[in-house]
This record gives sequence, C-alpha cells and structure tokens, in this order.
Amino acid sequence: QRVEDRRVTLALQPLPLLLLLALLATGRAGPVGACLAALAAAVPAAWVSLPAGDAPALPALLADEVLRGAFLALQPVGVVAGGLLFHAAVSAGREEPGAAARPATPARVFAVTLPLGAFLESVTGFAVGAVFALTALRGMGIAGPVAAALALQALVLVPWGGLGPGTALGAALIAQPAQGIAQVAAWPSAAWLVLLAPLVWSLSRRAGVPVPGREKAVQATMLAAMAMLLLAANWMLPFEVAGIAATGPVLALALWRADPPRDPATALRAAAPYLLLTACLLAARSWPAAPAVRPFPELPALPITHVAVVLWLVAGALLLRRPDGAARGGAALRRAARPALAMLLYVVLGRVLAGGGIAAALAGAAAAALGPLAPYAVPPLGLIGGMITGSNVGANAALMPLQAQLGAAAGLPPLLAPGIHNFTGAAGAGMSVGVTAMICALLADGTRPGQVWRLLLPSMAIVVALGWATIALLR
Repeated sequence: QRVEDRRVTLALQPLPLLLLLALLATGRAGPVGACLAALAAAVPAAWVSLPAGDAPALPALLADEVLRGAFLALQPVGVVAGGLLFHAAVSAGREEPGAAARPATPARVFAVTLPLGAFLESVTGFAVGAVFALTALRGMGIAGPVAAALALQALVLVPWGGLGPGTALGAALIAQPAQGIAQVAAWPSAAWLVLLAPLVWSLSRRAGVPVPGREKAVQATMLAAMAMLLLAANWMLPFEVAGIAATGPVLALALWRADPPRDPATALRAAAPYLLLTACLLAARSWPAAPAVRPFPELPALPITHVAVVLWLVAGALLLRRPDGAARGGAALRRAARPALAMLLYVVLGRVLAGGGIAAALAGAAAAALGPLAPYAVPPLGLIGGMITGSNVGANAALMPLQAQLGAAAGLPPLLAPGIHNFTGAAGAGMSVGVTAMICALLADGTRPGQVWRLLLPSMAIVVALGWATIALLR
C-alpha cells in the first residue's frame, strides 16, 4: 500500500509543472488558460504532499495561499501598471497609429536591452526593466518572439533588482550575510553578462538588425566593463547598490552612442523624467521605517515608499503636464489588464506549489536520487525554482533553506550553495513562466511563451553550466 501511495505521489507532484509547460510550449493554451489548468492539477498534488493526517486542512491551506499570492501579486502588478503609465507619460508618441517607428540600429537595440533595461531593473525590480526594453523595441518596429527574448535580456541582474530584496530575504532565511551571498552570486553573474553577447547578437540578427564586427567588439567591451564593475561594486559597496553602480556608467555611454544628442540641453531634457524617477526611488529607499501594509508577517510588507507607489506618483505628475494625459493614462491601464491577470494567476500558482510542499518535495526527491552529485543539483533546482515562482523573492523563499542544507550536507563552504541558488533562481525568475507570459501579453501579437523559451535555451544552458563551474571551482 505504501509503495502504491508513493507512486501516486510521485505521479501527481510534477503534474502541475509538466501540464503548464506542455500547454505553453505547444501553444495549446494561452498564459491564463495554461495557468488555470496547472492550478487545477496543483490541488491533488498539494493533497498528496501534505503530511499524513493533514489532508483535511487542504481547503484552508489553499485559501490561505491564494490570499498570500494575491497580496504578493499586488506589488508586481502595481509596478508593471506604473511602468506603463510612466512610459505613456514620457513617450513622444511614436507608438501611436500612423507614427513613424524609430529606426532600429545595433547600438540602439543593445542600449535598451542590456544597459538601460538592467539599470532600470536594478533601481525598480519586478521586471520593470523588461517592460521598458520591450516598449523601446516596439517603438523601433521590433515585435514577435524575438522582441520578447531581447526584452528579457534586461533581467540579467535580478539579485540586485529593486536594490536586492530577494537577496536580503534569502540571507535572512538561512542566517547568513547578504553581502557574502551577493559576492558569490556576482562571479557567475559577471560571466553570464559576457557570455550573453553572442545570444544578443543572434537575436538582433533575427530581428533584422545584424551587428557588424566593429560594433560587436564595442558591445563586448561594454559588457565586460559591466561585469568588472559588478564584481568591484559587490566588494567595495553595499550589495543593494551594486547593480546601479555596474550599469550606470555603461548606460550613459551606450545611450550616447545610440542617440548622440545635438546639444547638452537636449540630452538633459530627454533624460529628465528618468533622472526624476531614479531620484525619487532612491529617496524613497532612504526612508527605512516608512509606514507599510503587512497583512502576513512572513511576507514582504507594502510600504508607502514601494516602487509601485513611487512609479504611480511620478507618472501621474508627468501625465498631468500633458494635455492628453488622461487619454494616455487610460490606454496604458487598459494595456496592463491582460499581463496583470496573468501575473496574478502565476503568483498564486507559485504560492500553492511552495506552500503545499510540492516544490520542496520535488527538490528533495531530485537531491536524494543524485546522491554524491547532490551539490550539482543546486543550479538546475534554482533555475526551475525561479521559473516557477517568477521572482528572486519567491525562489529564495521556497528553496533557499533546502539549497543551503544540500550544500552543508555536501561539505560546501557555507555561502557557496546559497550564492549559486541566488544566481540561478534569479536567472530563472527573469525567464519565468509568469514574466514571459506578461511580456507576451504586453506584445499582444500572438506570441507564445514556448516560442520565446526556444530562443532562450542557450541562456538557460549557460546559467546551469556557470552554476556547475562555480561549484567545481569554489567547493
């Protein structure tokens, strides 16, 4: 009987993820439909994952996780909507019907996908960098799966996104210094930045913007500079600002090359809204004890200084200065409706998988099956955890303690497994089911997540390989 029960459990636990990925990859269902099917499959999976005797508590557990998921989703949904409002406020109108598309050049495509997107993500978090990158690419006339894949390159520094709340949470869960975990994660992250260059060039070529040899050399140099700045910043500065310090100087050069201003005044006027937003976000971060809504003690609070609140206030002020501000704001909010629903469902799914014990059970089974190779399970488990939960906070909350235990059992240095998980989980979050579905919903041109993931398979492989290499070199 126990053997039979075990077989049922092993069959049901991976079913939500397998069903979700199969539906998305084959295009049999859209992001919302696929997630609803996965949620339905997660109910029996959670039931068999509960300890013996706790099955009657399943309805209460599901209701509780749905509430927690809705609260967590409120924050990224607010940020995405605020990002779209901000873009509507600063847009020159190139995306309106009949407006001329901004010409796409290799320098422009590179500037908006990596330096600009990564800088904005370091300041704001919650995939805002990808949202801004996508809108810039659409303004150049680039759409479809390649536009989504390029936009997701903005999310290469997620451990430092939004000034690093996920890294801080993961460190608190295992009682280790966040600075040390960030320093470990910086090594594979820096290598990933450099190794992504051929993928970016390939995606640019697919978009009809081939990159000539001289431009490749310049872009590779800028990526190497970002990598070195990231390493230096994590050793010399608080980890929270390392992403900003690594991307800011390179961003200034990349934007200057992409669109040389005719005069300093023109450049300052164009940059003014972004400088205002950055200043407001950093000022909000300087108020550590701001009033906050915290319905669940174990989850991050929603302070009045949250990124979403700042984005809405700044965007609202900028929209009020425009005669068509109300129309622009309404159009931006209507555009946010589909990705908001998709994000809500995927965050709820991540909570059910984590709270129901499904994610931990799958990770434990994989580790047990690998035996002495268990340390090398850390990178793929981290990548999968990030892709499921859709955020560095979620990936660390669900799997950081387990990954730390795997590292300790294998005799690894105490910061190695957590640092690798922070890197791979964050990388997975940047290519996650929820974030990819949101970007596809923003495109609204029929692009499916499976099409985007096929383009990003080399990036996923690089992440896992770098995780394995770091373990082999530093264990």
